[in-house]
Amino acid sequence: MPFTLEGKGALVTGAARGIGRAIAARLAGAGASVLINDLDEDAAREAASALPRAKHLAGDVTKPGFPEQLVAAMLDQFGAIDIIVNNAGYTWDSVIQKTTDEQFQAMLDIHVVAPFRILRAASGWLRETAKKETAEGRRAMRKVVNITSISGTDGNAGQSGYASGKSAVIGLTRTLAKEWGRYNVNVNAVGFGLIETRLVQPLARPVEILGHQIALGVQPKALEAARQATPLGRLGTPDEAAGAVLFFCSPLSDYVTGEVLICGGGFHF
Repeated sequence: MPFTLEGKGALVTGAARGIGRAIAARLAGAGASVLINDLDEDAAREAASALPRAKHLAGDVTKPGFPEQLVAAMLDQFGAIDIIVNNAGYTWDSVIQKTTDEQFQAMLDIHVVAPFRILRAASGWLRETAKKETAEGRRAMRKVVNITSISGTDGNAGQSGYASGKSAVIGLTRTLAKEWGRYNVNVNAVGFGLIETRLVQPLARPVEILGHQIALGVQPKALEAARQATPLGRLGTPDEAAGAVLFFCSPLSDYVTGEVLICGGGFHF
């Protein structure tokens, strides 16, 4: 069944590279206008320039007040908020006895507090627009997709903070599905397994994120063991991950809400 997202405005956080960039490309390819958000100004600009009808707004989604800026930018640039994909995130791993309060809170801030603030900031426009459409005898479905992980559904050693944040966003997803159904908003989550991004590559030199040197990646032996334990026998690609998100952003999911779709090749921790 073909579909189009022409005339739709989509916000994708963490969209300058990896899965987020693939999601933005899939949405743009289906006709949506996309606002790309990322911490990296240059990368966000470059990603937006590669897509039709795309704009960018760089900034830290965990910073109080910035979610309101994103919503204002969406309405200013596109006049509507039809799709929100809360994709921004990273891992900062340690076993629990080595995990600091700051480290644990950082994982909650990026994976559940930031999505909460973005959705709260968008709630007024979504509610009022839906009420107006209902009064006019119209129904327009809008979409929220929150990104979780098999670490959030299964737990994973060394990821108490990451797993807690990714688990919490499922609770947020299912709660908003119940609150926003009356406003014709589908709220779902996609949980990723092993996708070919820098988060699951062999450990390399640390990268700086918000002033911290954080080692991203997985020990090579652990990565190979996980690959062998994956029923499909390989890691997924960012484009494959984006396909699962596209489903929830499309009319194909108009009667699906409050669900978690795992895109992980059958692998579980």
